[in-house]
Amino acid sequence: MSLQTHLNQLTRKHEALEREIQEAIHRPSADDLHIAELKRRKLHLKDEINRLQGAGETIH
Repeated sequence: MSLQTHLNQLTRKHEALEREIQEAIHRPSADDLHIAELKRRKLHLKDEINRLQGAGETIH
């Protein structure tokens, strides 16, 4: 798998988590712990994307 393909997959997962977070926030029975876990996972993906983008820039 190429670096760009991997970055695209991570970006799609990041966007999906953002949608899931927004849906969870707007539910009347929002679970704060679940939302916090989703945000933690989203941040982890963002960090991974940034790390890989930085690695890709040094390769070029």
